[in-house]
Amino acid sequence: MAELELVAQQAIAAANGDAVAALLYVLTRNAELERELALSRAAISNGFSRGWHKARL
Repeated sequence: MAELELVAQQAIAAANGDAVAALLYVLTRNAELERELALSRAAISNGFSRGWHKARL
């Protein structure tokens, strides 16, 4: 947990101490990564990924 706390503090510091701005950035970036993952699931066959996609749902 200490590592996550450090990363959270760094994100808040990068947002000039604004925790809400840091959270909005993290949520926005997470949504972008989820979209990229969805595209990869569509582009990569289940056989090639050895069922990894289905195991992660």
